[in-house]
Amino acid sequence: MRDAIVRPVFLAASGVLLTLLLLASPCLAQHGPLLFAGQGILVGEVTSTTALVQVRLTKTDKLVDGDLPGKAGEMVFRLTEIGPQSAKPQAVIKEAAAVADHDFIVRVQFQNLKPGTKYRCDTTFRPAGDSPLGPVAYFKTLPGAEADEKVRFVVVTGMNYAKFHGDPAIDLKQHKIENNTELPAPYAGPDKHLGYPGLASILKAKPDFFVGTGDNVYYDTPDKPRAETLPEMRKKWHQQFVQPRFRDLFAAVPTYWEIDDHDYRVNDGDNSGDYLPSPATGRRVMLEQLPYGPMGDEKVKTYRTHRVSRDLQIWLVENRLYRSPNAMEDGPGKTIWGAEQTAWLKETLAASDAKFKILISPTPMIGPDDLRKTDNHCDVGGFQHERDAFFAWLKKSGLDQKNFYIVCGDRHWQYHSVDSTGIEEFSCGALVDANSRLGRKPGDPKSTDPQALIRQPYYQTPRSGGYLLVETEPAAGEQPAMLSFIWHDEHGKVLHTTVKK
Repeated sequence: MRDAIVRPVFLAASGVLLTLLLLASPCLAQHGPLLFAGQGILVGEVTSTTALVQVRLTKTDKLVDGDLPGKAGEMVFRLTEIGPQSAKPQAVIKEAAAVADHDFIVRVQFQNLKPGTKYRCDTTFRPAGDSPLGPVAYFKTLPGAEADEKVRFVVVTGMNYAKFHGDPAIDLKQHKIENNTELPAPYAGPDKHLGYPGLASILKAKPDFFVGTGDNVYYDTPDKPRAETLPEMRKKWHQQFVQPRFRDLFAAVPTYWEIDDHDYRVNDGDNSGDYLPSPATGRRVMLEQLPYGPMGDEKVKTYRTHRVSRDLQIWLVENRLYRSPNAMEDGPGKTIWGAEQTAWLKETLAASDAKFKILISPTPMIGPDDLRKTDNHCDVGGFQHERDAFFAWLKKSGLDQKNFYIVCGDRHWQYHSVDSTGIEEFSCGALVDANSRLGRKPGDPKSTDPQALIRQPYYQTPRSGGYLLVETEPAAGEQPAMLSFIWHDEHGKVLHTTVKK
């Protein structure tokens, strides 16, 4: 891999001057063919000074027998700052090879970037052939702790490809048993080939970044057969990200990722059980397909925190890799987070001076949830002891009074819940309408809160797909800083808004 800062005039000797001159044309670059990059371009884990960018080289831009075959080759990434100096931009050039062992995904890391700055990343294929131009991405680095800026981001879960497109192998009987409802009909709009309407709505909203909280793909839908092997698991990601609306969104909006049960092993899966996929394969595919860290970095932490701005800090936790078996009796020794992550979470929360602190969890901590479940922090017989101990620590440390909030994925309905301790949780609901359902309410005997100890200022009905937009507004004059939680349906219609000051 090569890393250099150059001006276009110096590139003639390397034989890529023509390619970079082509890239200098916004029209040509933006409309370059995706034939060899069928999944587009993906920017991830952006900080105030770094960013990861990845492209998967492919033989075509459309599914072939339900999959998207990869292609060996090399890619050149050219990062330029967007601003007044763009007439004579300095470019950071990185090169990397697409190899079968990494599913032909090329990922590079850019460092020493400027906080709160807009960048453009152009790509070219090598050897260039007849189609040298690859996809183009735009992103903005995080403003950072010193910047008093407005921030907007979107949180989603439940991107079920099979239910959206319709698959005759889905077990309808099992779905009704688990969800107490009939499976919604697959999407039938004329734009179905473009993918999920919610993605187009998010793109129109122009968020600063996108958070996928897990269930980004479903290895176990349909469940007969379900994805068990490395090629079968990779295929799920290929099918997902080849959809044009994903390509459009990710070219314009950087991303952060978590995984949950369906994109790790199976529904409600943990690390026990001698079945496929194994925990090791689940972790391998997770780090391969999603830009948590540099490609091949086996030591990267999948739990992390980002100081977004002066007002906002977010925490993204890992809920699968370190957990105890679900069947274990609940108590002090049972954990989802593990001792190391729990200590890190408390230490970094206590050290933060951000006005608003948001824990983004793949699974709920308050709910309520279905009584039958035992795999998350709000489930009876699940991991309530760890949840209660964490909430007690929040109260003892005073963080429960310092604008600490939980945003969760996993649940297929939107809600705003207030625990009996006063701690609040905001569920983003399923992105895909065909994957949504009505949820359990406080007081429901089939819920984890039969005594109605939880208060719900917002409960989504009727059911629908959609997303949660979180927005911070800096203080101005006598107006204090504000944090807004704005739920939308998949077409972008605002369903409910909660504002915190």
